[in-house]
Amino acid sequence: MKRLRRIRALMSGRMDNALSEALLGQLAATKEGAWLAMAMIGGEVGRTGAHEKMRVIEHLGDEERRHLVEELKSALVTPIDREDLFRLSRSIDDVLDSLRDFVRESYLYRVPDQIRFTPLLDQVIEGIDALENAVRVLASHPSAVVHDALAAKKTGGSIRRMYQYEIARIFSGELTANAMKERELVRRLEIVGMAIGEAADAIADGAMKR
Repeated sequence: MKRLRRIRALMSGRMDNALSEALLGQLAATKEGAWLAMAMIGGEVGRTGAHEKMRVIEHLGDEERRHLVEELKSALVTPIDREDLFRLSRSIDDVLDSLRDFVRESYLYRVPDQIRFTPLLDQVIEGIDALENAVRVLASHPSAVVHDALAAKKTGGSIRRMYQYEIARIFSGELTANAMKERELVRRLEIVGMAIGEAADAIADGAMKR
């Protein structure tokens, strides 16, 4: 009986929707984490408050990932290969984890001027938006996924270039304790960009196989 219910769900499209909704839930939590980091560096949210709020956001993302893994265990057919869906979910999780680390390290290091990280976080949010667009059309228009995946990949490359310029700026001055703390924070955002690129590769690979 349970198997028949799952077959009916598959035929009505609800199974694809469950997987997509879990991914979108992960991305929503990840974007919330990125906006929290932006509010923190802009002074709208204190470091301590951001650190505490990020724990809640991370938990929401973990719950959505757990839901996706549970759906994958019993899904008869998936919009793209299970391995690519799992890679995508894991990479999104890596984005959120690295944003969590950025907020935590900002709380610990107390770097005085963080507003200069705004352009990097702008690109992070743009990359998450592109991944959201790709996931929304994953089941219905897989051919449209690649365009949005490439847009997400491009933001990862932009973050990498910004990181390089920031490192050059830091190393051109006196290597004080604050300079080394800045280096760690900007490196954390580079890792976020790398994870966005990996997520883009996962969803593009899956769509191209269809």
